[in-house]
Amino acid sequence: MQESLNQFSIGGLVRLAKYILIFTVVIEGVGATILFFCWQRIYSPFQALRLAVFHSISAFCNAGFSLFSDSIMRYKGDLIINLTFMTLIILGGIGFLVLLELFQYRKNGALSLHAKLAIKISLILILTGFIVIFFIEFNNPLTLGSLNFSEKIYGSIFQSVTARTAGFNTIDIGSMQNATLFLIIILMFIGASPSSTGGGIKTTTFGLLILYTWSSLTGKEGVHLFKRRVSPDIIPKALTVITLCLTLVITMTILLSYVEEKDFIKILFEVVSAFGTVGLSTGITSSLSIAGKIIIIITMFTGKIGPLGLALSLIQKREPEIIKYPEEKIMVG
Repeated sequence: MQESLNQFSIGGLVRLAKYILIFTVVIEGVGATILFFCWQRIYSPFQALRLAVFHSISAFCNAGFSLFSDSIMRYKGDLIINLTFMTLIILGGIGFLVLLELFQYRKNGALSLHAKLAIKISLILILTGFIVIFFIEFNNPLTLGSLNFSEKIYGSIFQSVTARTAGFNTIDIGSMQNATLFLIIILMFIGASPSSTGGGIKTTTFGLLILYTWSSLTGKEGVHLFKRRVSPDIIPKALTVITLCLTLVITMTILLSYVEEKDFIKILFEVVSAFGTVGLSTGITSSLSIAGKIIIIITMFTGKIGPLGLALSLIQKREPEIIKYPEEKIMVG
């Protein structure tokens, strides 16, 4: 459970589990209430309640399941529904530990380095995704091109938010440009934050990789952020996570490309979406063969557990090194 929730120690897990339950019920309840009042003007009270509860839970849990055949494309111009979905997705993907720190911020008056990094990277990724999607798809008649300016804004930022963690869409994914699809693949691979309802390598892992690379290029000793030095033990773990996840994605992409005769970008999109438990698709999921569906199932299962957690559960307990061999350098780069 400690590894699953990405906690530094086993202590406090029961307290965290209690807060997870409280946050989940309250946030999903508020989201369902807002959606109910939006939909009760269109549907019967019972149907509106059913839709509101289902979609609120689906959005907060970053599941991406929708009771509408077109996800929520029919509401691409509704500001309240878009904001509600995006807020639920962001709160579900930011991590329960960060939510707890934000909730206790008035009492503590400070945020941990983990919370600061998770929030900063999440905001950067949302803003970057919004700008790139907006400009690339602006004149695409099959996505944003036929929409008015406000709907283009809603569609771009919604797709940037949902790409990393959830699986909803307000514009047609299968009609996007290859450049946009590749951007979404990157966002899906990064995913949500640790101890959240989302998948991926996690925002903090990606942030540590960027910071470690910058420190190496500038010749600094160690990784520094917000006037704090990151523990050296975290960097090898981050690199291990990224290596294992890349290995999984590459392996499954090769296998799926072998059994399915489809565009490579769509196959890669499908695999990364499954790995990040996102749920977005270019429309090829239903046409996959049995072998292709098994590959996607295995990818989703491994992605949800986490390659590092799965590896640690399979390998034997580490034994202390008895012998230390002489050190020798290897050329890289």
